[in-house]
Amino acid sequence: FTCCIAIRFGKIQHLSLKCMVTGRGRIKMLKGHCECGRVTFEVDSGVRDFSHCHCSQCRRLHGAAYGTFAGVPREAFKYMTGEDDVKFYWSSEKNKRVFCGNCGSNIMVVDNTDPDDFYLSMSTIEDDPELPEGYHIWVSSKAPWHEINDDLPQFEKWNK
Repeated sequence: FTCCIAIRFGKIQHLSLKCMVTGRGRIKMLKGHCECGRVTFEVDSGVRDFSHCHCSQCRRLHGAAYGTFAGVPREAFKYMTGEDDVKFYWSSEKNKRVFCGNCGSNIMVVDNTDPDDFYLSMSTIEDDPELPEGYHIWVSSKAPWHEINDDLPQFEKWNK
């Protein structure tokens, strides 16, 4: 793991994002992959949004009580391998679900009303990235058998 830092006249001139670390020593560059490993990606940024979606679509597509997502800048995301294996499904007029065509892993949600971010499925992200405070959305649609047991903000719907 190398780091490129140039210091000139007492100021940092260049710091490679690949070696940026947070105050807790966590690396800001994200890496991720699907279950079968065909689709891999990197994000040259940290997570700037962290949500737990309880809508019925996320519950069905993730096979869980909710889907957890990391909002990252679109311009910082790139596929490393498997872009040709990526498939998508329009779950609504505004949301495109992106998944691996081989193993079915949910890669991300692309919200067409949000030109800045992709919402990566946290299940595909490696390691333990620094995360902003999370929140719950679409709690009006949460599974009746699931109880939210944290103090994070809860929103009945989501109209970002």
